Amino acid sequence: MHYTLNDGNVLPAIGFGTYKLNGTNGVRAMVGALNLGYRLLDAAFNYENEGAVGEAVRQSGIPRSQLIIASKLPGRHHRYQEAIDTIEEGLYRAGLDYYDLYLIHWPNPKENLYVEAWQALIQAQRFGLIRSIGVSNFLPEHIDRLIKETGVTPVVNQVELHPYFNQQAQREYDEAHNIQTVAWSPLGRGAVLKEPVIKQIAAKYGKNVGQVILRWDLQHRVLPIPKSAHLSRQRTNLDIFDFSLTPEEMAAIDRLSKPNGRLRDQDPAVYQEF
Repeated sequence: MHYTLNDGNVLPAIGFGTYKLNGTNGVRAMVGALNLGYRLLDAAFNYENEGAVGEAVRQSGIPRSQLIIASKLPGRHHRYQEAIDTIEEGLYRAGLDYYDLYLIHWPNPKENLYVEAWQALIQAQRFGLIRSIGVSNFLPEHIDRLIKETGVTPVVNQVELHPYFNQQAQREYDEAHNIQTVAWSPLGRGAVLKEPVIKQIAAKYGKNVGQVILRWDLQHRVLPIPKSAHLSRQRTNLDIFDFSLTPEEMAAIDRLSKPNGRLRDQDPAVYQEF
């Protein structure tokens, strides 16, 4: 199962998050994930692990052309030349010639520089530094402005999305604009794993709660990027393609969503991350 983006490039149905995977232990976790079959590594300049990601790529022995390596631009470098320099610096750290996917990490609307940052990503793509360009944590109003002012639609919008915050309106907007929704913290950083309704569904299929949630993502056409340093959890998170949830089960999980379901109150309309 794959997703074809609006620029013709392709992403796998599930990726591997790398937040807090740094140094030798981080490389080991990422190599383990790649050896299990993950082909998308999701990093960021602010994770301070682009070097570890590049080292994992080399140690895995998997041809570079078979991997999707993603990173993100921090808010403190939204100005055009700073953004170009940051992309290049990230590639130098990783020891890579290009990123397959690069995102603006947060819009930081109070700074009002995200359109300038987007213009830098467009240019970096022309330079060959990036294959596909997208955004993270952008609301419809932010994406509308990017499209209006540059004529270029992001291929991806990576957002907080889990059963406590199912992002229905954002998903519908993304789909209407042919933007692939990607879920960070798809398992809700553990809180949602205790929900009785999901436990009941998991027992029916002989799966764990995390697998049911990741399956729920897939059936919403959302690309989840779960993270785990443990090989056994990495393996089970991939084992989600041999069962399907019924419409009633999908609806039962959707009913867990709350208007204020963000885990850390990081509303992109006001939240700033540098």
